[in-house]
Amino acid sequence: MKLLRITYLVLPLPLHPAAKMVFRKPPDGGWGWVIVVVSFFTQFLCYGSPLAVGVLYLEWLDAFGEGKGKTAWVGSLANGIGLLASPVCSICVSSFGARPVAIFSGFMVAGGLMMSSFAPNIYFLYVSYGIVVGLGCGLLYTATVTITCQYFDKHRGLALGLISTGSSVGLFIYAALQRELIELYGLDGCLLIVGALSLNILACGSLMRPLESSSSPPPEKMFVDKVPDQYFVYHEKEKTIEENISILEKGYIDEKCVNNGPDCKQDNILNKNALSSINVNEKDTYKKKVVEQTNFCKQLAKRKWQLYLTYWKETMVLFKNKVFSALFVAILLFDIGGFPPSLLMEDVARSANISEDDYYMPLISIIGIMTTVGKLILGILADFKWVNTLYLYVTTLLMTGMALFAIPFAKSYLTLAMLSGILGFLTGNWSIFPYVTTKTVGIEKLTHAYGILMFFAGLGNSLGPPIVGWFYDWTQEYDTAFYFSGSCVLLGGFLLLLAALPCWNACTNQSSKLPPNTYSYKVASNA
Repeated sequence: MKLLRITYLVLPLPLHPAAKMVFRKPPDGGWGWVIVVVSFFTQFLCYGSPLAVGVLYLEWLDAFGEGKGKTAWVGSLANGIGLLASPVCSICVSSFGARPVAIFSGFMVAGGLMMSSFAPNIYFLYVSYGIVVGLGCGLLYTATVTITCQYFDKHRGLALGLISTGSSVGLFIYAALQRELIELYGLDGCLLIVGALSLNILACGSLMRPLESSSSPPPEKMFVDKVPDQYFVYHEKEKTIEENISILEKGYIDEKCVNNGPDCKQDNILNKNALSSINVNEKDTYKKKVVEQTNFCKQLAKRKWQLYLTYWKETMVLFKNKVFSALFVAILLFDIGGFPPSLLMEDVARSANISEDDYYMPLISIIGIMTTVGKLILGILADFKWVNTLYLYVTTLLMTGMALFAIPFAKSYLTLAMLSGILGFLTGNWSIFPYVTTKTVGIEKLTHAYGILMFFAGLGNSLGPPIVGWFYDWTQEYDTAFYFSGSCVLLGGFLLLLAALPCWNACTNQSSKLPPNTYSYKVASNA
């Protein structure tokens, strides 16, 4: 009987109930407003320099003497890598939580900026500024959005809108700040100071308290530690069944020897016979457990494969929706053509021989502040029932394309400032892009569809500035580059407009062959 008790104790012990995490409902206030404030400053601190990289771009051109296309890769990587790696960022936040990811990413952003001050060539900046800083920004964006959504339900839209303005305000302030720091301390000193400022992200991240029930006790240590070592027959996986049984035999015999003294030898013989009689049963039990675990692993792998196939099937279903396919092309072309001005506008002014004495405010700062205004106004317009969000988004695309066509004709600071303000305002259409995606694919497919679209948005951010820079290296002027950029945005806007026309709805409604999860945008209804 004692032998049976020993065998029973080696079975896996369940976790203590207190080890389970208990979450409560979003409070929609309270500490949630602290989360909003620290998330705002987190985005302000991490995105300020990458979005205002146009000021640094001029200094890197002079310092390394590389072409504009090659140098533009630094800023485009810093702004695009976070979107390209958004699936990885989401997995990290889901696995480790917003607070640890925010603190770790703060070190990444600060370290990347400081390392960039020691860059010996442009290729070093690709890694230190483009990849390290860009990936840190992507992780911080995901962490701030996730923790804010956990704390808010009814006021989630307001909270997300407030924290999203942090990046635009950062662009507005960092453009002037970096220019002033470069004049005072040089490029290297500027990057060191900006990197030191980014260390404040650590303080913001430490305040991102997870939404955990305060009444839940801390996980207690598993009481498996109290079990004597001699009872752990299977605690070393590499031991064979014969070695495990010999351990059991030795532990039992040693205990009997201590208790019985002189009768130890006789008991040893009896115990060996008893253990050999259960040898077969022990082997069968052990083999059965191995088979069960093997079958479990096979079933798990099969299930993961089925999920993988389901994901690709749902992706194909999404692309059968004409409006979604057009939206995918539009966002890619918009970021290829619409993102370069925020990076290259300062160099455009220098190429137009505009004196720095005429500058009342950096052009990038104008883009930043007007982006904030655009996000707020376009977001308010999208809430009106009589406004169709898809047509509103198409309108911003078409107007952006025309503004890009007008840049080659701007030869003064005033005209460039006006165009920068218009482009900044229209870039605020990011605030209504989730509305458009939801109306196109439905709320059930929003996460899947939005992840795909953000990936290609990051691809466009990464490719746009280098392409415009290559056009300049080829033609030695920006006119052809911005004609190309305007054509890309206009093409995306017209494709999306054609896909949303009522004639497409008639064709879609007549077709019952499409899968049941496919959605089409009904332009006749109010968004």
